[in-house]
Amino acid sequence: MPSPQPAAARIAGYRPSSASPQAAAFARAVVQQAAPATPARARSLLWAAAKLADFAIAAGLDPVPEACLHPSVIERFTAGAPGLSGPARRTLRTNLRFIARRAVPALDPVTAPLPRERSKAPYSQAEIAACLALADAQPTLARRMRATGLICPGAGAGLIRADLRQVRGSDVTCRSGGVVVQVRGRVPRVVPVLSRYQDLLLASADFAGPHLIAGGSGPARREVTTPLLCSLAGGTDLPRLDTSRLRASWLRDCAERIGLATFMHAAGITCSQRLGDLIAALEPPGEAAAVALLGGTR
Repeated sequence: MPSPQPAAARIAGYRPSSASPQAAAFARAVVQQAAPATPARARSLLWAAAKLADFAIAAGLDPVPEACLHPSVIERFTAGAPGLSGPARRTLRTNLRFIARRAVPALDPVTAPLPRERSKAPYSQAEIAACLALADAQPTLARRMRATGLICPGAGAGLIRADLRQVRGSDVTCRSGGVVVQVRGRVPRVVPVLSRYQDLLLASADFAGPHLIAGGSGPARREVTTPLLCSLAGGTDLPRLDTSRLRASWLRDCAERIGLATFMHAAGITCSQRLGDLIAALEPPGEAAAVALLGGTR
């Protein structure tokens, strides 16, 4: 473990020409409370604290920890600090927050961790087959078609909730070498249907015609799945059908087809936010290319 003495000496001797005497005194006081373990760490914290103090003094604040290390002051300073790259700004803010937690802990109350929404577990191929078998075992044609109209758009095109509520039989068509669904609502788009589900979905769409494929009186209805699932006969040995898991199954199947796992592993990417940043400026391919890429050809 490095001796704390070199860091303490660095702090005590900190009198830079680039900072005012008031800012340097402020930096020495708060960094001493932060107790950095190494001289290099002390130097980084001293520079950050002195720059913050000069900014606060110019803004009319007193160079005291309670004022300068307030979260709003740190945010304003790091957002407007000139001549810094994005990573440098993030490092500067991290260092100032580190100092603040030790110099004025009252300004950094303990926050409860918020739960992070995780993707539902996709269904296995055997579970999907069991769901389709349950739909096919319904006692009436209408029930069979509505159950199929729930499962196939979810597992075959990733449509659930508002997207599913608005799908009519006439929205499912054969074109571009495969089967596609015209999605209406908040994010209008055309989605290719995975080949495994095409014939079943086409049968359900033909039965529905101009009406809603999953049943119901209108697209504005809030609940589709519960009444439909409650009306299913049989399947007592199966877990309750979950439309979010159907969409997760479609996402998994598409990711497997396009080699997403291979690409992310090769690129060292683990966060989907980075993928969103990368593809923001890319144009999606045409419908025929999307059908071929996402397994929708017949």
